[in-house]
Amino acid sequence: MDNLLGGLGEALLTGAVRIVDCTAVLGPDTPLLRLPEEIARNTPQVKIHKISNYDIDGPYWAWNWLELGEHSGTHFDAPHHWLTGKDYPDGATDTLDVQRLMAPVNVIDCSTEAAADPDFLLTAQRVKEWEARHGEIGPGEWVVMRTDWDKRMQDAELFLNMDQGPDGDGAHTPGPSTDCMDYLLSKGIVGWGTQCVGTDAGMAGKFSPPYPAHNFLHRDNCFGLASLCNLDQLPPKGAILMVAPLKIEHGTGSPIRALALVQGG
Repeated sequence: MDNLLGGLGEALLTGAVRIVDCTAVLGPDTPLLRLPEEIARNTPQVKIHKISNYDIDGPYWAWNWLELGEHSGTHFDAPHHWLTGKDYPDGATDTLDVQRLMAPVNVIDCSTEAAADPDFLLTAQRVKEWEARHGEIGPGEWVVMRTDWDKRMQDAELFLNMDQGPDGDGAHTPGPSTDCMDYLLSKGIVGWGTQCVGTDAGMAGKFSPPYPAHNFLHRDNCFGLASLCNLDQLPPKGAILMVAPLKIEHGTGSPIRALALVQGG
């Protein structure tokens, strides 16, 4: 074990293993999920308040205090986030098993399809075709859907891609189909992630059942990741994904710093 960890440490120092930051900047301009006001309250925008900045309020130090929702920016969904996962004793951010948070990651590239169709759905058949080319998805591993949607993040309207006006039918963002989530969970994955504002497709409220990523992931005590970035820098297989939610008491989720270990080049 000493040799194993020592080898990893050396690889990090030499750049043989490099770290890819899969996290968006968190601040007042961070795009956040918008639900219809008639059915739900929404998370307020992130606010950063100055306490001191090397001034009369603190001559030698700078620090801030924050206002933000648990599910803001690049974030982690714990099982307690959803009705189907509310009863797991280890389903909150302060009780979950941290051993599960770092695992191999499977990156399914759907960027071409998402560019052509913002409502593109990743299906179980498409996942099986990916496995035929790259290898089986294993138990305890992460699966993330690469759409390059993070390239839209500097423009909240483009990123959220919602219909405007009374005849609008919601958001148009890619995500998983119901049978996709069924299949992935049958493989024993630890969690699922996307580059969009939520783990489900924008139109998933109209699916049967609605919001299958949320419903099925948290039903099975699994995790969700949203607003991931830079997945184009990860290989289909071979990287390790590390996510670290804050240890919020009874927390349903948390902004995270998502980092991937990849072989240096």
